[in-house]
Amino acid sequence: MTKIERIQTGLRLEKRLLKVLKALAEHLDISTAELIEAIALHAFEGKAPFSPETRAKIEMLRAVYDLDLTTADSHTTQEVD
Repeated sequence: MTKIERIQTGLRLEKRLLKVLKALAEHLDISTAELIEAIALHAFEGKAPFSPETRAKIEMLRAVYDLDLTTADSHTTQEVD
């Protein structure tokens, strides 16, 4: 088992995105932080982080929380006051 050190962070995320991440983490029985770590580590290696079954669950959660953002939106969003 690899030993790591975690720190607290003031991470800010889009509201609906966070809802989907939290629901997915609950579904996978892991913490939201562990889910974000796994997604980042997979992305750093150019690997897909989710199985087809998990992708289907994500699509259902996106619909539930009305998350219509895509990767195309990642550099074009503007925060509201």
